[in-house]
Amino acid sequence: MEKRIEYLVNWLREKKEEAGADGLLVGLSGGIDSAVVAYLIKHAFPDHSLAVLLPINNSVEDQQDALAVVEQSGIDSVGIELTEPYQTTYEIIKNQLNEKGDWNNEKSQLGGANLQARLRMSALYAVGNNYNYLVVGTDNAAEDYTGYFTKYGDGGVDLVPLIHLRKEEVREMAETLNVPDSIIYKKPSAELWEGQTDEEELGLSYETIDAYLKGEEINPEDEVKLKKRHEITEHKRQVPAGPDKIEGV
Repeated sequence: MEKRIEYLVNWLREKKEEAGADGLLVGLSGGIDSAVVAYLIKHAFPDHSLAVLLPINNSVEDQQDALAVVEQSGIDSVGIELTEPYQTTYEIIKNQLNEKGDWNNEKSQLGGANLQARLRMSALYAVGNNYNYLVVGTDNAAEDYTGYFTKYGDGGVDLVPLIHLRKEEVREMAETLNVPDSIIYKKPSAELWEGQTDEEELGLSYETIDAYLKGEEINPEDEVKLKKRHEITEHKRQVPAGPDKIEGV
């Protein structure tokens, strides 16, 4: 694992140089994936890395796991509360669609969660522009295969160093990097809403997804569900689709 860490640190340095950037930043949620990325970019650029805390419906001071990563890793950080801009934007959209008679309350929970992710993405790029830093994403192999990320939200980044690591490998890397145990062993959650967990939302455990990605046999019903999720989320892993060019038209 030490060799993998060294490889990723060097890769991050190369990508920063290729882009002509001055450093790297990550949106720090308090989850294991963003914690590992924070440690990696701190290793790559001790003086030019930044963790950005972007709580919604909460305060920066309440982000205890994220703040523990900041303290233990020594990474520079900034906290920006996005509750007011999120609530304002959401209410404007809701009110206008209500007036039109088209508000879909059944889809409002997920729609609100995706809006939060896209608002955070915009904030990260605004901060990145200020410092001339690249935005580093946190998606791992399991999330990439299942499409478990918000398109143009947490999926809207410049670099994805964990993209080939299974969840179990991310945990092993976290242990090697000395990420706090409270983060390594807590239930993975995108914190889309109160009490939400990744595995409940996916309908599959990360253990099952990891086993499939390793080529191991899994429950046939889980395999069908996993392949279907991969199929319907293919658009998330591609650049926006466009028609073939028609010559002479």
